[in-house]
Amino acid sequence: MKKYIGVAFLALAVFLTACGGAEEKIDPNMSEEVNDFTFTTQDNEKLSLEDLKGEYWIADFIFTNCTSVCLPMTSNLAKLQQKTADEDINIQFVSFSVDPEYDTPEVLKEYAKEYQANLDNWTFVTGYDFETIKEFSIKSFKSMVAPPPEGNDQVTHGTSFFLINPEGEVIKKYNGVLADSIDTIFDDLKELGL
Repeated sequence: MKKYIGVAFLALAVFLTACGGAEEKIDPNMSEEVNDFTFTTQDNEKLSLEDLKGEYWIADFIFTNCTSVCLPMTSNLAKLQQKTADEDINIQFVSFSVDPEYDTPEVLKEYAKEYQANLDNWTFVTGYDFETIKEFSIKSFKSMVAPPPEGNDQVTHGTSFFLINPEGEVIKKYNGVLADSIDTIFDDLKELGL
């Protein structure tokens, strides 16, 4: 009987190692639970954390009338989306607007078109107030969001891309402005076997 218990424990250890092994290979640099949410998409539908459970996804924080960092960020994410599609890698993309008052679903849909985003697996979200997205970004992603300075319409926000695992945990962040990040993320997604 002891022999069978030993074999069962060994099998369990191997199974658990195999499950955790892929994520360890990509060298995680974060471990944060994403707070529960239900927000409005560019199609005026709802997207929740529950909808994303069970799959890996990449998140970023942008706004459509941004005149600086959002342009390379969204361009880089569009390139990554194309690259993952070409290689048949199954990943979701979610861009959270940090200017929800201006970024209505219609505005986000137009913005997505400008970057030729495939909305089958890239969702742009809004439908909350500024304080909600500020708190969500800080608590779930440790990423700062601040209102525009007086007389300006440019929201201050982080420029990272975040990789979230199927359990809803942020496991890695990347520089969203640098084009080199696309290759790093792509390599990590292949390492995860997606």
